[in-house]
Amino acid sequence: MKFAFIAEQEVAFSVSAMCQALGVTRSGYYAWKRRPPSASSKADAQLAVKVTAAHRRNRGIYGSPRIHRELRAQGVRVGKKRVERLMRENGLKGRQKKRFCCSTDSRHSLPVAPNVLDRNFNPTGPNRAWAGDVTYIGTEEGWLYLAVILDLFSRRVVGWSVSPINDRNLALQAPQQRHTRTAAQGRRPPSHGPRQPLRQRGLRDRLAQPWLHRQHEPYR
Repeated sequence: MKFAFIAEQEVAFSVSAMCQALGVTRSGYYAWKRRPPSASSKADAQLAVKVTAAHRRNRGIYGSPRIHRELRAQGVRVGKKRVERLMRENGLKGRQKKRFCCSTDSRHSLPVAPNVLDRNFNPTGPNRAWAGDVTYIGTEEGWLYLAVILDLFSRRVVGWSVSPINDRNLALQAPQQRHTRTAAQGRRPPSHGPRQPLRQRGLRDRLAQPWLHRQHEPYR
């Protein structure tokens, strides 16, 4: 593997420097280069062509388990680990199915704010009605939840926050820039904590139907 790495990087780096860094000799490297390919190397090269063809034929969706099954169906005798290794060495990866996260759960007995806004999403001036919602972003470490507040007049973001937990604090911390607070209906039941943080900043809690955004209006 070390000699193969040196051969790949020979154009960009000094052979002597790479041999010294990897703990091998230059004579050993050049002897390896003069050596004819082994039978297993030739077999790997031929199999890699079939693996790549199967991967492209399936639009790059298949991973090593499905590529292995397809090759076996074609009569190619090969192990799963070998297919996995050849795909890794040739930079082939399957596409993962997009994960789904349900962020709304309306099955609860908690109080629901009245729908005073009634789908009137065109206020007459700025800061008369805001819309808030929570969405989710998949990361390698798990779900990350994003709460966003929009001014329905300007359609601009007036605040946002992110958290690995979809709870009341996520919504309350959203409009930090404007020192205001909002709430959003998430995977957990809507917050039933005190609404004083909203009212202290002149906001009234308004909730539309579960499939609509939660609305907030300043006191008039």
